[in-house]
Amino acid sequence: MTRRGFLKGLLGVTLAGLFASAWAFFVEPALRLRVRRWRVASPGWTAAPLRIAVIADLHAGEPHVPLARVRQVVARVNALAPDLTLILGDLPATHRFLTRGVPVAEVAAELAALSAPLGVFAVLGNHDWWADLTAQRRRAGPVAAGLALDANGIPVLENRALRLGEGDRAFWLAGLGDQLALTDGGGRFTGVDDLPGTLAQIADDGTPVILMAHEPDIFPQVPPRVALTLSGHTHGGQVRLFGWSPLVPSRYGNRFAYGHVREDGRDLVVSGGIGCSILPVRLGVTPEITLVEIAPA
Repeated sequence: MTRRGFLKGLLGVTLAGLFASAWAFFVEPALRLRVRRWRVASPGWTAAPLRIAVIADLHAGEPHVPLARVRQVVARVNALAPDLTLILGDLPATHRFLTRGVPVAEVAAELAALSAPLGVFAVLGNHDWWADLTAQRRRAGPVAAGLALDANGIPVLENRALRLGEGDRAFWLAGLGDQLALTDGGGRFTGVDDLPGTLAQIADDGTPVILMAHEPDIFPQVPPRVALTLSGHTHGGQVRLFGWSPLVPSRYGNRFAYGHVREDGRDLVVSGGIGCSILPVRLGVTPEITLVEIAPA
């Protein structure tokens, strides 16, 4: 190789690296937004087909997810005209690269504009808990994000289940408490989740069940009674190439990193979410609104 050829190659690699960095640190996390659709034909779903819009992991904070970005998400969700809209937790951004944090009260006020015939419901995520130092000190809720959502007319289902719809559109919606809610500061976490207690509230009436669980790691314990589990938390690994993520915040690694997973006749959909944690970077995991259409198999 000639000296000129070497320099041209080096310049090409450098420019490619700069482009990839700009894309991963700004273009993809801050400017792009897609609707990711999943169609689930479930043998456990005995009700009429249902369209569910999922908002996961907003991690609101500037520069990547300012309030204008939250408004954009709300408008896109409403334009989809879902039957049901679910918020799967993690309203605040907590990474160190914020230029301005956005208070959860302001985020919840924007989410109040969400509208769906069967309602808008939420669960809390680990960052909702971790960001509330008062809740951490008392080792219990209420949590600021939950109070803000409730104050804006969005019920938070923490280890709670309720029946929605009538006739052939009836189903149960259950929300699980966060599995990593309380931290001791040394890398050990205690959850406030109670799956048996939550499912005990559901009548044995043959009506199908949807479970909201911020982290997908509970899925192996979810019984066949639950037709669909919806989760976030992983952000698809934030970096995902050829269907594989090098780092996933789950003890199951890529098993539950992203998308539709079917195991033993049970269905899980993991949203890639909107925002970022640890580092404000996304590559191959476009911020998304997740639209799940579930119907009988």
